[in-house]
Amino acid sequence: MQTDIPVNGKKPRKKGRSAVPVRERILVAAGDLFHRQGIRGVGVEAIAEAAQTNKMTLYRYFDSKDELIAEWVKGIVAQKEEEWKDLSAKHRGDPEGQLQDWSRRVSAKLRAMEERGSALGNALAELPDPNHPARRVIQDHKIREHKRIIRLCKAAGFRDPALSANLFTMMLEGVHSCVQCIGMRQIGEHLVQLVDLMVENNRQRQPAAR
Repeated sequence: MQTDIPVNGKKPRKKGRSAVPVRERILVAAGDLFHRQGIRGVGVEAIAEAAQTNKMTLYRYFDSKDELIAEWVKGIVAQKEEEWKDLSAKHRGDPEGQLQDWSRRVSAKLRAMEERGSALGNALAELPDPNHPARRVIQDHKIREHKRIIRLCKAAGFRDPALSANLFTMMLEGVHSCVQCIGMRQIGEHLVQLVDLMVENNRQRQPAAR
């Protein structure tokens, strides 16, 4: 997946990179290094060097490495929120279609995923402190996403929306853990099949007049 990385998913270009604002260059460089080496495995000196700047300049934009991590995570979350807006716009009035399209997008990301896996999942694993600003951003995002899925399940007429939302969420979170033993392509295909099956079973339970 490019692993859920927004501006951080691509390495900064060497040509013409001076035209990119320094703050964005730092975030791009940090995201690339965090993805390849892990959050704790990268120091601010390496990030500054990769961004073609220096540590003093980096600290003008970010008071600490933890703040930099939090801003990087906010960028990832912002991209995910935009994707949900796109899903809502493309499937207005069709909550089941949103859920199915969502599973296909996750599957497509899994097929493109590099060995490091999910950026947000890795960040949670590397940031055990519950008060870390980046961890709070991730947790707030996951709560919002779960509530969104509950609303979709209610709108789609699932018999037990909360349980159905939990199943969808467990599948989403679980696919990343199963990649190593099942394989990226196959686990993505299975995710789509499972979501389609849940949606189809729900449709069959609906009154014939629907």
